Amino acid sequence: MLSQEQRPRLWTTAFITLTVCSFLVFFNLQLLLSPLTAYTKNTFMASDVSVSLVTSVFAVSAILTRFMTAFVMKRMPRSAILYTGIVLAALFTAMYIAAESVGSLLIMRVFYGIGFGIASTIIPTLVSQIIPAGRIGEGIGYFGLSTSIAMSIGPMIGLNIWKQFGFEALSLTGTAAILLVIPILMFFRPLPPEPPRLNHEERKRAAASKPPFNFRLVFPALLNVLLSITYSGILSFIALYGEKLAINQIGLFFLFNAVTIIIVRPISGKLFDSKGHAAVLIPGALCVIASLTVLSFTTSISLLIVSALLYGLGFGAVQPTIQAWMLRSSSPEQHGAVNSMFYNATDLGVATGAILLGAIASATSYETMYRCAAGVMIIFLLVYLIISMTTAAKNKKRGWSKPEAVSHNISMKNN
Repeated sequence: MLSQEQRPRLWTTAFITLTVCSFLVFFNLQLLLSPLTAYTKNTFMASDVSVSLVTSVFAVSAILTRFMTAFVMKRMPRSAILYTGIVLAALFTAMYIAAESVGSLLIMRVFYGIGFGIASTIIPTLVSQIIPAGRIGEGIGYFGLSTSIAMSIGPMIGLNIWKQFGFEALSLTGTAAILLVIPILMFFRPLPPEPPRLNHEERKRAAASKPPFNFRLVFPALLNVLLSITYSGILSFIALYGEKLAINQIGLFFLFNAVTIIIVRPISGKLFDSKGHAAVLIPGALCVIASLTVLSFTTSISLLIVSALLYGLGFGAVQPTIQAWMLRSSSPEQHGAVNSMFYNATDLGVATGAILLGAIASATSYETMYRCAAGVMIIFLLVYLIISMTTAAKNKKRGWSKPEAVSHNISMKNN
């Protein structure tokens, strides 16, 4: 076993800088996302289904953009593409205050999704390239804190700014947060050297020798979609749920959620590196199920806090484990496409959840909606257990021990 001094270094200036930049990008998103749904409903008298489009239209735009970004990164400097994404996201964050209808707001959300999709593809791809291979679970766990903390404190801060200072102040705060990425990148210069540009013939040869798509990535990506559906229900509707319950401090959910995420992220990453994904995903899924069930019966701040702590434990462990699992199952050359697939799965889950859970809330109640979200995580757990047991049975039939199966996976990954 390597000593602490011999282990490849994780906490480099580039890793820290890109993690901070990722936090600011996702903080900009999360700062406005939860207040924006409540603002849309209250300002334009929109239905729950119309409100859900504010989330889903952005998510679809980001998904489509990520496919294009992975393609363009091979032909243009990554720094230029990244700066373009940051500027687009900042510009349309500032323009939200000019929206005069739900329609004009949705158009702005499309263009914001383009900017966010670019930034949220390039930054994780660069990070995955500088994390030592033997510390991928730990590295993604720490890097993932940037998104998880943003997802936890952003909505709480955003709701407080909106209620105390108005939506214009909130929009300007979000704009300033993401614009801060530009001077940070310019000062610390964390981006690794650009890969050599290939001519047409070289690109054809590279495409011909490109490893085939790893279909084993579809399974963890599907799990991420299911997890993200539950998060969409919280992000899109918890502010409205708090109004219904007359809980003025509903934003505390995000604060206590952040506490357990910060605690569990590093632990889950190391547990994944040493024990594998089952040791993290099964207890994490149970925590999310318990959280959403408690939330559906919440009538007081105390129950809200219990739900938030449980959700932070589950979500904070499960999401980075899925990302690390996908990266470990692919070659370094595929990390850009893998990160794009992971974040697309996240946004697909958010978009699907906003529409599906919004329709359930309109037809029934927010309480029923959160119980249905818990049902989605039960499906997550059942699918994971069935596929895992089926895979284990196939490996046993082939005569593989666990180390042999791991060796096979690694060899397949490197071919």
